[in-house]
Amino acid sequence: MPFGRMSSRTGSDTPINSINVTPLVDVMLVLVVIFILAAPMLAASLRVQLPKAQAATPKTQVAQGNALMVEVNPQGEIWLHGTATADAAVQQQLQDLGQRNPQAEVQLRADTSVPYGRVVQIMGWAHAAGLTRIGFVTDPRPAATASTTTPAR
Repeated sequence: MPFGRMSSRTGSDTPINSINVTPLVDVMLVLVVIFILAAPMLAASLRVQLPKAQAATPKTQVAQGNALMVEVNPQGEIWLHGTATADAAVQQQLQDLGQRNPQAEVQLRADTSVPYGRVVQIMGWAHAAGLTRIGFVTDPRPAATASTTTPAR
């Protein structure tokens, strides 16, 4: 291996003055592969197809203690804080929030394919807990499709 000195065939005893970057490149490629594999696990969020609404405008974020994000996936499962939660646990969370702050907001993200009865059930739990501020999270409708809602004759 050419570490420190060149082979004796050249007749010169001068050291090699270049750095071998192959090990550095190997380590960097391994790190890139690790990050590529780990990135989807870090961004694990529930993917729901939100309904589109013409009047939807993005609001500023509510303080963490003043809102509870309730997500409902297409199968009707309720998710709180990124994990699937049983109905009784959701009711308990709503009760706790209602006792702490009756003016807190419940932000409801439900997929378009979720039955209306499931959404009304969650709204009923929130109302029973004393929470009257319920926000429905939607995707804003593009302006081009909003103007073409009139039926063709």
